[in-house]
Amino acid sequence: MLTIWGRLNSHNVKKIAWIAQEIGLPHQRIDMGGKFGFTGQYLAMNPNRLIPTIDDDGFVLWESNAILRYLAARHAPHLWPDDPKQRGRADRWMDWQFQFADAQRDAFLGLVRHKPDRRDADAISRSAAAAAGLMHILDAELARQPWLTGANFGIADVPMGVYAYTYFTIPIERPDLPNLAHWYARLTARPGFAAQVMIPLS
Repeated sequence: MLTIWGRLNSHNVKKIAWIAQEIGLPHQRIDMGGKFGFTGQYLAMNPNRLIPTIDDDGFVLWESNAILRYLAARHAPHLWPDDPKQRGRADRWMDWQFQFADAQRDAFLGLVRHKPDRRDADAISRSAAAAAGLMHILDAELARQPWLTGANFGIADVPMGVYAYTYFTIPIERPDLPNLAHWYARLTARPGFAAQVMIPLS
């Protein structure tokens, strides 16, 4: 049984809950972080005061993208290409997600987490523009191949898929990027994405 610690309104926890459902892996999720705080047991496993952390049959691991790679390698190798060059191309989009997260952070925090009287309109606008600029890069990649992992859906699609839900949900201006839109529409049709990612932003 896989145990996932973390609250589901966390982008990084959504990644793991989604992939667990995607590959049909029996699991339980325990709320941790944010308003739930951290228990001593949790901090003994992960002293960073961050989420998620997993326990897979006694193997404890933290850092969301490391967890994705581990779960795919152990339980669903078809989601992570064997060829080193294909794997490298997929891995870069997993790491690129952190660049996008930095760009979108102020828009997300300002429009979702902050109360209206704490919103910085200029910071939100700059953040939205930066996120849109990076989405042009993603759209160009998706013009060459249907998924960020390659010809088929795989773990490289998960990190940016989670952030794409936020991007398409918060009230910001978005350029018309058809390849991005088609990729996102295919994600929304996946049951795991709908159940674990498409929840109200908070």
